[in-house]
Amino acid sequence: MSRWSQRRTRIAIAVVIVAVLGVTVGLAAWEYGRPRLILATTTSTYDSGLLDYLLPEFENRYLVKVDIVSVGTGQAIATAQSGDADVLLVHSRAAEDQFVHDGYGVHRVCVMYNDFIIIGPSSDPAGILGQTSASTSFKKIAAAGDAGNAIFISRGDNSGTHNKEMAIWDQAGIDPVGESWYVETGQGMGDTLTVTDQQQAYCLVDRGTWLAKKNTLGLVVLSEGDQILLNPYGMIQINPAMYPDLNHEMAQNLVAFMISEAGQAKIASYTVGGEVLFKPLYGKCASITGCPTQSAELAHWGPISGNFGTSTAALCEAHECCHAH
Repeated sequence: MSRWSQRRTRIAIAVVIVAVLGVTVGLAAWEYGRPRLILATTTSTYDSGLLDYLLPEFENRYLVKVDIVSVGTGQAIATAQSGDADVLLVHSRAAEDQFVHDGYGVHRVCVMYNDFIIIGPSSDPAGILGQTSASTSFKKIAAAGDAGNAIFISRGDNSGTHNKEMAIWDQAGIDPVGESWYVETGQGMGDTLTVTDQQQAYCLVDRGTWLAKKNTLGLVVLSEGDQILLNPYGMIQINPAMYPDLNHEMAQNLVAFMISEAGQAKIASYTVGGEVLFKPLYGKCASITGCPTQSAELAHWGPISGNFGTSTAALCEAHECCHAH
């Protein structure tokens, strides 16, 4: 190759590099300059991969960047109470209702659900395989633990999963805290599953995170199907009257997207290994989970989600469904 040909090649390469860098810098600048929306949510929605699947469509439609704060439900709610989140997606109904009752949230709406399952080692020292009563399973695990044959790993973090676990222990009439066989990680679901696997222990986990992580774990599903194990997720828009400086319009748009026909269909279409992780719940929560505020949800969000893409001027008027809990 002649020196002139070599020079032309170098020039061409330089032009391509400059073009690529220019596009990269331009995209980065555009990304940085987009409006931000802070979603405080549970580790289960993040660890399962659901949000990575759902949010790009919303972000592209509204030219917004959703920043995810992925923590336990208790911490997510605390974050919102401090005014550090625009919208909540969590799964601890009593705590959600209290959040709205205390004036921090405009209205809670059912979005989706899955269920909890009890997992453990295939050797199953507690003998709970096939047990459909969650409280009976916990009683057997406790008995095996007292005999030195089993360990139970808890998140211990005031998350929706932890709250559900404690409700089952309460139903079983057992206080496990402080027992030698009961270990609290204080971590999210993914990290807690890792510890459970390492210890070959028992654990309560939401099915979505389990399906996303099970191929990396040497554990099996042992007990499922109890009504108490149903796991509904709700979204709550933060009250503009409490925190007027938050991105309330975009928060409303995100809730509307999640409960719209398109959003609900997208939730239903998310699978891992051919299995559905979450099922749509909007408009069906009364029959599935016994939600007491379904009529208020439909009255409040129906006109908004039905015209997805438009927003109303008044985010929270003096209307009963704004304050239902």
